[in-house]
Amino acid sequence: MSSSAASPLAQATGTATRRSRTAVIALCWGLVLLDGIDTFIYGSVLPKMLGGHSLGLTPDTAGTIGSYANFGMLLGTILSGMASNWIGRRVTVFVSVVIFTLATLGTGWSQSSGQFGSFRFVCGFGLGALLPIAISYGMEFTSRGRRALATGVIMTAHQTGGALAPLIALWLVDDHGWRTTFIASAIPALILLPVAFKLLPESPTNLLTRGRRADAELLAADYGTELAEPKANSGDKLDALRNLFRRGQWSTTLCFWLTSFAGLLLVYGVGQWLPKIMVDLGHDTGDSLLFSTSLNVGGICGMLIAGRTADRIGPRKVVIAWFALTAVFVHLMGVQMSVGVLYAVVFFAGLLLFSGQTMVYATVGTHHNDEDRPTALGWVSGMGRFGAIFGPWIGGALIEAGNAGIGFTMYACAALFGALMMAAAALTIKTRTAAAV
Repeated sequence: MSSSAASPLAQATGTATRRSRTAVIALCWGLVLLDGIDTFIYGSVLPKMLGGHSLGLTPDTAGTIGSYANFGMLLGTILSGMASNWIGRRVTVFVSVVIFTLATLGTGWSQSSGQFGSFRFVCGFGLGALLPIAISYGMEFTSRGRRALATGVIMTAHQTGGALAPLIALWLVDDHGWRTTFIASAIPALILLPVAFKLLPESPTNLLTRGRRADAELLAADYGTELAEPKANSGDKLDALRNLFRRGQWSTTLCFWLTSFAGLLLVYGVGQWLPKIMVDLGHDTGDSLLFSTSLNVGGICGMLIAGRTADRIGPRKVVIAWFALTAVFVHLMGVQMSVGVLYAVVFFAGLLLFSGQTMVYATVGTHHNDEDRPTALGWVSGMGRFGAIFGPWIGGALIEAGNAGIGFTMYACAALFGALMMAAAALTIKTRTAAAV
């Protein structure tokens, strides 16, 4: 499109005053908050569902259903990055939110474990599709020196949702049942989605690569964002995927994927089973749910600390240090100690665990350019979902076998593996850079 042939979007934005990039970050934050609530609400109601044998669930089948949701996330994250390059990031965001909202409502109305698992799978697909695009928005609408912080800020919403989910369960599940808890967790989306539909812009980079130069330039000017020229072969819709493996990049990509595998195994294994494991270790149900809130409040603080630190020293170094320390605190969660000290241990485990995985996304996002970033983030998150599938499954199997305490040791080993894989990624980048000089 030539700059003289202004489209409706160009006409709409051309007369606008300079718009706030903070508003874009805030909208992404709100949408990821919905993602966090729907992700963690399942683990929050599990003790009640298992205690009442709802839908015939056992710890083993509950772990399997948790893996269904994460397999859905795997597909959603892989496909969303490529889909956003084809149909636009804005449309991809809205479709993903509609999918997981309707599926969460369906979960609350399920009449069998089969229906329940199917809706959790569909819910996972929508949840997984949203996250890499929201992070891409945050990086594009932020100055280069603050992109890790922007990623951390947006991901605080995920942990805020994780902190709210057990509180919603405490408020509703005893008096109104687990079904009401799922239905209530979907209501905020019905309020926020129309606001986001009106205010969230398209990605200028996405518009440019799709040939809409006038729209892209005017939108970038309105928000004060940088607009790099697209690559000569940007019309090839699979080029972003090929770039993950070209010129020796495959080894770095593989290390990133394995790091994400370990991180999401931790996030979803610990996140889903923490309340139940704590009950099995002798803590009452109220404390067990509040341990989950403490874990996620720690995660919120960790996002801000890790984001600022990563912008100063680099996200790869933060991932390595954070995962190594996560192994220590996750292991301590299974050690007998006073409840007050245990709350502190859980808080610091959350501070390190969630932000460590978020800095994996920041590492990948800063490693790739604007055009390739959504695909790179989608695939690193998607490959990591194999860990998210395995984490809940192995937790359920251990609980079913009466070995709940071993779970924390297993998750600690996963954290050490993640630190080693990111160190290996850093080595591959250093080696390739030295060879190119």
